[in-house]
Order: sequence, then structure tokens, then C-alpha cells
Amino acid sequence: MKLALNLSACAFALAAITTAPVYAQTQSDAADQVDGSDEGAVDNNVIVVTAQGRSQALSDVPIAVSAINAEQLQKSGATDIRELNQLAPSLLVSSTGNEANGSARIRGIGTVGDNPGLESSVAVFIDGVYRSRSGNALSELGPIDRIEVLRGPQGTLGGRNSSAGMISITTAAPEFTFSGHAVASYGNYNQIRLEGGINGPLSDTIAARVDGVYLKRDGFYNDVVNGTDVNNKDRFLVRGQLLFEPKDGLTVRVIGDYSKKDESCCAATFVQPEFAQRARVSPGLDPFALPQPGAPALTDTANPIIPVLLALGQNSNALTQSTFNRDIYVTPGRSYAGETEDFGASVELNAELGEMNFTSITGYREYSNFQGNDTDYTQVDILYREPNENAGAREFKTFTQELRLQGSAFDDKLDWLVGGFYANEKLEVRDNLRFGSQYGAFAPCRIVNAINPALASPTSSGCLSAGGRAALAGAFGPATPLIFAGLDNLAQINDKGTVLDTYNQKSENFAFFTHNIFHVTDKLDLTLGLRYTNETKDFNAAFTNDNTMCPIQRALFTPLLSTGVAPLAAGLIGLSCQGNSTSELDGVTLADSRSENEFTGTAILSYKPVDDLMLYASYSRGYKAGGFNLDRSALTSSTLANPALAGSTANLQFDQETVNAFEIGGKYSTREFSLSVAAFRQQFDSFQLNTFNGSTYVVQNVNACSDDLGGADRDASGATGNCTPDNVKYGAVAQGVELEASINPVRHVNVSMGLTYTDTSYENNLVGRDTGSPLDPALRLLPGDNLSNAPEITATASLSYTPPIGNSGLTGLFYINARTTSDYNTGSDLLYGKEQDGFTLVNARIGIRGPDDKWAIEGWAQNVFNVGYSQVAFNTPFVASQQTYSAFLAEPRTYGITLRGQF
Repeated sequence: MKLALNLSACAFALAAITTAPVYAQTQSDAADQVDGSDEGAVDNNVIVVTAQGRSQALSDVPIAVSAINAEQLQKSGATDIRELNQLAPSLLVSSTGNEANGSARIRGIGTVGDNPGLESSVAVFIDGVYRSRSGNALSELGPIDRIEVLRGPQGTLGGRNSSAGMISITTAAPEFTFSGHAVASYGNYNQIRLEGGINGPLSDTIAARVDGVYLKRDGFYNDVVNGTDVNNKDRFLVRGQLLFEPKDGLTVRVIGDYSKKDESCCAATFVQPEFAQRARVSPGLDPFALPQPGAPALTDTANPIIPVLLALGQNSNALTQSTFNRDIYVTPGRSYAGETEDFGASVELNAELGEMNFTSITGYREYSNFQGNDTDYTQVDILYREPNENAGAREFKTFTQELRLQGSAFDDKLDWLVGGFYANEKLEVRDNLRFGSQYGAFAPCRIVNAINPALASPTSSGCLSAGGRAALAGAFGPATPLIFAGLDNLAQINDKGTVLDTYNQKSENFAFFTHNIFHVTDKLDLTLGLRYTNETKDFNAAFTNDNTMCPIQRALFTPLLSTGVAPLAAGLIGLSCQGNSTSELDGVTLADSRSENEFTGTAILSYKPVDDLMLYASYSRGYKAGGFNLDRSALTSSTLANPALAGSTANLQFDQETVNAFEIGGKYSTREFSLSVAAFRQQFDSFQLNTFNGSTYVVQNVNACSDDLGGADRDASGATGNCTPDNVKYGAVAQGVELEASINPVRHVNVSMGLTYTDTSYENNLVGRDTGSPLDPALRLLPGDNLSNAPEITATASLSYTPPIGNSGLTGLFYINARTTSDYNTGSDLLYGKEQDGFTLVNARIGIRGPDDKWAIEGWAQNVFNVGYSQVAFNTPFVASQQTYSAFLAEPRTYGITLRGQF
């Protein structure tokens, strides 16, 4: 494997010697007393977490969890969950074509793709309330008390099940001391960020807190054609809280928040070989064939689709500039404008009922987002969404209720916990995806290029000039006139497609769980947890579409599918009905439902030979619900079929994902030094993968066969590679080792380190569903290879130095963190040309603070060395069929100054 060596030696040296999540070493002065400490004592170096539904010292929790406190978040500059990447090596949060589609991965496992029908493999909770998708938390968080990142399946506690892990965020709560804070930052790209809050008692039993954040920043992309910028930020958050403590042993915390984003997102650039060396024209323009070194770039005119784009108005700069040149050339008049609203309220009640503790968390949330886009990412008008309330819109309305009762028995030999969880989620997805005004000029050239690229005439009807038609006269026998007519028909599909597609899904989930810690001896604990989950999803959809040319072409060319011109006939039908865009769907409605029942849980044996050391071994089973693919393109497996006549949701459904996980580890913790080690193996059955197979967006379950398929899972046929159901096994495995450490070598210095090695890969002999059905041929590069966005090695590091300055009460701040990764592929289909070379990111902050931290001034930089890297590379819509890719780039270097004050 090739490690990132692309930065300066000093940056890499830092990563090598201080490599890991910023592993919280101290807790605030208000840290709660934790189990096992002497009565009345508070150790401010204890890290308190609630990963097992109880307040415990992190060093006593026998699971893999990283804890990050408020001070560390402030030093790192992290203000949303995507910025946690620098702090936790096993975590990767990224976003793609829409901020609402953000995906979190832990140990290389996460939900892939932009389909809201798929639930998150990594569940996100804020103040104990589940967020319907991890992308819903890609916004400003305001003041935070701590963040816990739990690694591995969470199949017992944590409200909603999750198959890969959980991010639990606890915001700063009201206190009975009057205080306030204000933060102002200014940076490049005209970034302005303002944060403020006030906190204090309203009475002896009620405290209140109000916090707000405002952020505005120019975009990272320059839309040359329309004279605007894209990937900007314009957002705010307001959160109000009440804390009611009427008597000892009873607290009620009420939280209400509202946030809004009015931003343009998300642009992409063409992939060039300097990003991925294999982004080159391959033999026969076959994306599954390995390109030869030195072959032309995918955007070279040697790729026959490129002259077509240029002839139709594509600016050549977009095709020749660097992948990381952020000038974009968008269709005139097309926009990435969008809007996101997120609001809700929660009530958390904690009560001591004699010897028992009772917790109730009630939450209601609403989330809505729409985002227009130039969906083909070119200057040619091929595909678009008009930016209005129906542009790829999604709306979630979610009610959740969690109840827990916890206590002890048998002279404290048993620490027991029982509980229940209920969630009611209503999801509506609306879409208005349409073919652009130049689709009719572009699409026929795809057919002509397949015949002879030299004959392509993009400015002529059907992409054939009179000379071209003469050259092809009689070439297809009696079918020649019909082929010409089909090309001319295809040329008429301009500004056609979806008027409005609407999908509604209602999900009801209830679960009962128990989690019990048996103190077998003073040093040996056995933890047993079990959960039963019932999930029901009701689905309905309605379609309106004005693409009347699809049924005409289908009627003309279906009879030719059994003749010698079948490939041309199939191409004409496919391009006329691409993604099942057809007026045959106009007025069609569908309805269905599915139900699941799953048992999950955990068993952990932990042993403390000495007070500072804990060893453990565990087994856990996790689960992620199945569901419906909320995309009309998946109604049928091929656009050669008639989706309206199919009248079935069979092709929309995907199965639940389950995982069996095994882990051994150890934790050593003292005031000066802490170290945790975990070795793990996670086996995923019916792994849920979302990918584009060339004509439709497919949600494919991935399993493996214990029999040798003889390479049938690697061929171009979707009919070969069956497996008998009894021989179907797990299809994806994540295994590896994690190291985390924190050290205070001298006063005022803290070093945190972490290293994650993961082999997150698909098995050989892959099949689809657990019935043993063949793997989709678009995934034929997957067998035996690593999952996308799953580097084998990731290391993080931080160094914090806060020395006093003389006797003035002033203190200095020097903080630096780094994250380095090895190579990985960013595409879910693992196509060549989507590879990301290893890289290292470095962030830094330097400043001075007043007495008692009453004020501070800090200078900061994120991505100090301006490293260019991609979050995801993807098939450029319609253009990618002839092997052209685009990439959603990560943020460039940003820098600025921050002023802080508090009382």
C-alpha cells in the first residue's frame, strides 16, 4: 500500500510521532461523579461518557469509543460533524451532490449515495434525539459539551439501530450561574461567523440558555458562465433551552432549535490524470478495462464524446484545466440554489425513583431541503433540476420516544437497564429532473459515435449530416430508414421529463431492549444486551411526465430487438427513455409496504487486572432496515421494459443489512497517559450499496457465495453468477486494528495520537440478494477489492501547547492537528479513474488568551498546505457512458482570525 508522502517532511513527521483522535484528557469542572470513584470526589482528568446508557469513565467502558470535549472542539475549529474527520481516524464524513446527502463512515462502512430511502449506517444523535439521516446534522452545532464517536454496530442501546457506529452529540446545557459568550471570526472567501449566547437562572429551580450562530461565506467554485459562485455558506442556528430542577433527583431539560441554510451546492469538475492516474481513455472506451499508461486523458478529443460537447458549446477550458481548478462552466441560466430548514424540540426527564433511575427523551423534528442543479455538470444543457420546492426535495417529520429504567441488584453485583424506543418517520421526496434544451442534439451523437465517430455532426438533426446519411445508406438493410427516423425522433426530446414525481414513505419502528452489567468479581464484568426491533414501512408514489417520445420509440424499435440491429434499437429506446423517463408513467401511482423483525444485541467480557488497565472481548450484532429505492429510474431493471406496465415495486425494494462483529481490546489510563487498542472483524450480510449502473440508480444488496462462481460475478452479464440460497454468506468484511493514545509529557502540553488500519473489502464470488441472485454487472469490479472511501491506513494527531505568559495571567495557544490517509477509490463501483492518492491535511491555530480565558484572539488555518483532494468521483451523467468522470472537491485552504469573549 502507498502511504501519503505528498507534503513537507515536517508535516509528515508530526503525523508520524503524534498520530489520532483528539482523545479528551480532561473533563470540565462541572464533571459529574462517575461510578467507582470515592464519594464526593471529582477527578477533572476523568473522561465521562454515556455510551452504555449510563455516566461512566471512558476508561471503564469496554467498547471502542472516542470522546471529544468542548475545549478540543474549540481548538480544532470544528463546528459541524464533517470537521470531526481531523479528530477521529476511524471516522470519515463527506458530502456529494447535496449537503443533505452527507454520509458518515466508520471503519470504512457507511451509506453510499444520495437516495433518502437508505438509512444511515452511522446514526447521529443530538442531545439523545435521533436525526433521520446523518446529512441532517451537516450544519452548525453551536456550543457543544462533548461528542462521542462509537465504533462498530450499535444494536442494543442508542435509540435507533445502526450497523456501523454512532455519533452522539451533547450540546452545552443551561447552568444556574449567569454567564455569556461571544465569538466573531473573519476569514478568506469573505467568511464571517458570529456566535453568541447567554445563560442564567430564572429562579432557584429554572435556568435558561439561548445560543445563536450566523455564518456567511463565498463559494469555492467560480461559475464563469453565470457570473456567480457555488458551494457558498449562508446559514444560521438559534437554540433555546430550559433546565428545570424542582427537587433533588429530578431534572427536566427542554430544548428547541431552528436552523436554515440558503446556499448553492454542489458543483463538480472533470477528473484529470493528475487527480487519478487511471483517468485515461481505456481500450474500446470500456470503463471496466484497465487504461494503459500514457493513454489520453478522459477529456481528450481521443474520447469521441468530447468533440460532441465542444461542438455544442462546451468551453474547452473545463476539459483541459486541472481537476482542482475551481472554475466551472455551467449551462447558462442553470442554478445550484437551494434551501434547507431544520427545527424541532425535545424534552429529557431524569428522575430518581428510589434506588432506580428513570430517563425519558421525547423528540420531534422537521427537516426539509431542495436543491436545483445542472445535473450533467457541463455547459451543454443535457439534464437539470429547476431550483424550486420540488428540486430533489426531501422532507422528514420524525417523532421519537425513548424510555430507560436503570438500577442495581444483588448488592450491586448487577447493574441492569431496560428500555423501549419508538420512532414514527414520515418522508416525502419530490423531484423534477428533466432533459435539457440540448439533450436532443447530444443524445443522437451517442448512437452515431457507436456507429462511426467520424460521421457525428452535432449541429445536424439526429447528429447526421446529409453526407453522413449518404454514407450510411443501406448500412442497416431495410431498417436503415427506421434508424434515421429514430435518430430524428431522439433529437426532439428537449426540455422533457418529470413534471413532478412524489414519493411518500411512513416508517414505524419500535424496540425493546435490555443492557446488563454483571460484576462477577471486583475485576471481572460480563455485559449482556438484547434488543428486539420491529420496523414497518408503507410506501406510495405518484408520477407525472411529459416525455411522449419514449413510448413512440419503444413501439418503433421493440420489434427490432431480435434482429441484427438490436444494439442500435436498444440504444435508441434506452436514450429516449433514460432513467425510465416516459409519459407512460404520467398519472401512474404505486403503493406497497414491508415489515421486518430483528433481534440484535451484545455480549462483552471485561477484566481489570489493575485499576488502570482494562481488557475486553466482545460480540455484537447490528442491523439497518431495508426499504424502498425512492427513484423512478429503478422501477424496472432496464429502460427496454415498460415501467408503467410493470406496476410493481419489486425492483425498488432492498433487504435489511445485518452485521456480526467481534472485537478484542484494552484500555490503559492514568493522569499522564492513556492508550486504547482494539482489533475487530465485522461481517455484513446483505450490505446495502447504491450505484449507477449506466442507466438506472440501483440499490443493490451485496452478499457472497461459498461456492466458486468461476468468474461469473466479474462478467458483463446480469444473468450469470447465481448461487443456491443455502450457500449465500456475508458479502463485505471490515477488519483491522485501532490505536489511540494521549500523553501529557510536561505541564501545558498535550499530545493525542491515533492510527487505524482497516481492511474493509468485499468477498470473492459476490451475488446480490440472499436468494443468490446475480450481482449487477455494473459492480463487476467489486469482488475481492476494498470498499469505496475506505483507506487501509488513517492516522490523526494533535499537539496542544498552552503556556502562561509571564505573571500577567495571559496564556498562549499553539495547536496543530494532522490527518493522513493511504490511497482509496472514491467511486462505489470502483471504476478506474476514481482513485484518490493518499494525502495529509494539517490544521493550525495560534493565539493569546486573557486571564481566566475571559477573552482571546486567535489566528487559524484549515488545510494549511492547500491539499487538493476529492470527496467523491462519479460518472458524469450521460457523458460517462463513454468514460468521463467528475469529482466533488473538498474544501481548499481557509484561514482567518477569531475574537472570543465571555463573562
